[in-house]
Amino acid sequence: MNDNSLLNEFTIFVLAIFIGFEVISKVPTILHTPLMSGTNAIHGIILVGAILIAATARDPLQIVLGLIAVILATINVVGGFVVTDRMLEMFKGRPTPSQKEKPNPKEKTPG
Repeated sequence: MNDNSLLNEFTIFVLAIFIGFEVISKVPTILHTPLMSGTNAIHGIILVGAILIAATARDPLQIVLGLIAVILATINVVGGFVVTDRMLEMFKGRPTPSQKEKPNPKEKTPG
């Protein structure tokens, strides 16, 4: 790999960061939960790939890098599900005081 191709790849990486930030910042709030669910599925596939790469590692550097990839992918998947769960909780309606105080019809009343 020569210096020119490394510079090209780094430029593409930086541009992808800016484009990704702009796209994500323009998403309406109502679409965040479905998009998070979709990205969790993609990150699950990435986790499987990281496990496969780590399983085929031969030297110590590859083993360490594979282990780091598996750990980071796992944190990403778990964090995505936690955020999605919290976002879904926001859409649930709060119970009104009358709903909290309603007696259970199966319970017997004294008397």
